[in-house]
Amino acid sequence: MFKSVLIANRGEIAVRVTQTVQEMGMRAVAVFSDPDRQAVHVRTADEAYPLHGVTAAETYLDIQKIIGIAKSHAVDAIHPGYGFLSENADFAQACADAGIVFIGPTPEAIRAMGDKIVAKRGMIAAGVPVVPGWSGPSAEKHDSGESDSGEADSKVWAAEAERIGYPVLVKAAAGGGGKGMRVVASAEEFAGAFAAAQREAGSAFGDARVFLEKYVTRPRHVEFQVFGDTHGNVVHLFERECSIQRRHQKIVEESPSPALTPALREKMGAAAVEAVRSIGYVNAGTVEFMVDASGAFYFLEVNTRLQVEHPVTEMVTGLDLVRVQIMVAAGEALPFTQDSIRQVGHAVECRIYAEDAAKGFLPSTGVLKHYREPSGVGVRVDSGVTAGSEITVHYDPMISKLIVWAGDREAALARMSRALRRYPILGVTTNVEFLANLMGHEAFRRGSLHTHFLEEHSISATSDAPPDEAVLAAVMTLGAVRRSSAGQGVRVDAERAGPWQTAGAWRMTS
Repeated sequence: MFKSVLIANRGEIAVRVTQTVQEMGMRAVAVFSDPDRQAVHVRTADEAYPLHGVTAAETYLDIQKIIGIAKSHAVDAIHPGYGFLSENADFAQACADAGIVFIGPTPEAIRAMGDKIVAKRGMIAAGVPVVPGWSGPSAEKHDSGESDSGEADSKVWAAEAERIGYPVLVKAAAGGGGKGMRVVASAEEFAGAFAAAQREAGSAFGDARVFLEKYVTRPRHVEFQVFGDTHGNVVHLFERECSIQRRHQKIVEESPSPALTPALREKMGAAAVEAVRSIGYVNAGTVEFMVDASGAFYFLEVNTRLQVEHPVTEMVTGLDLVRVQIMVAAGEALPFTQDSIRQVGHAVECRIYAEDAAKGFLPSTGVLKHYREPSGVGVRVDSGVTAGSEITVHYDPMISKLIVWAGDREAALARMSRALRRYPILGVTTNVEFLANLMGHEAFRRGSLHTHFLEEHSISATSDAPPDEAVLAAVMTLGAVRRSSAGQGVRVDAERAGPWQTAGAWRMTS
């Protein structure tokens, strides 16, 4: 096993990985940007070293700085967390070249799955169901990185769109997050949408290639956690329902999915295993699918990293996925077989963001004047903040992840509702009340989920329910601070704002 692990990330995932590294008796090494000098992940690590910069590009995305720190301080392995460099094949290769173990898949696997066109062709060859579509007239050019879509007459692509049948989706071959993506409802819209998707993909990813897919209306987003080791073992750890999204980003995840029957679960799990087995995949990954109203499922992509929502899998399986990642990276075999893994109870995760759900989920910045995490049986909070932490424009505004477990879905949703009502955060506007209202929405409680749920249903961002005692105490405490600071603190207007809300500046993050 390793003597030390550098966590090349920040926030709650850095804290999360640090905990397991230390529990395994290894030295946890943190890195930090200038704004993160006093961050929780820095204080909880055994050692911490500066990256000397402010922006992500200057710090957590700088491969040479991170490798240099790891080499200077005799680090054995690097865990990338998620985001930043976690799916960067060049980073994985740089680790290997420096003689440092990368706790994740091989550079070859990351490259194979990072190009959606190549990945889709691989899934077709492996017999995994994919969404009907078209990726251009020349497979050779696409596989070599050249772009037919930037050179070919758009009429050729328009003809293929007609063959597939509208609506169709124009998607970027590289990247994600909704960039380089356009839904096209008719032939009249195609040329403009096709060109716009190309321009956006080229600007965002330096790669203008796009491809076409049949647009599946109101699909569910269901993903399977997978693991492979260097001994040829590959398993899945069941599914996560991730259909509640805003701006193509997940905000609520749960396991099991309320839509999957035992037969469909078994079929999708087998497809997920085959998808990664076909590329010799090692370590943790996630195979993502769309599921339509009939129960048909289609491959979307493979995320070659640990996911934000991995705690729901941990809660229903009882496994520490970071521990398994480290064991596999050290060359050990998976400590379980497919038949030995059990899915018990129901887990739900809510991502707590500093954002204003009433204003299109605009990010909020500021200092957390009051912050108290809920606790109790079946309640878990993964966070990288405390009272006094600052939410800045430089990084993602996620504050924490609130996860609950109970014996069934109804009990889990009730527990999540209570936990959200007992989560006072003052100093920035958050989505806590929005999430609490979502938990009580009739269609959500029925499990009638799809990726456009939040567009179809109006969920209030404020609450008429009486605030919990913990929230009232937080408001009173902040009011006392405000009075004693003679206006230097954050103003709270109880008539206009909910108990979690405070006045503050609104800024878009990059």
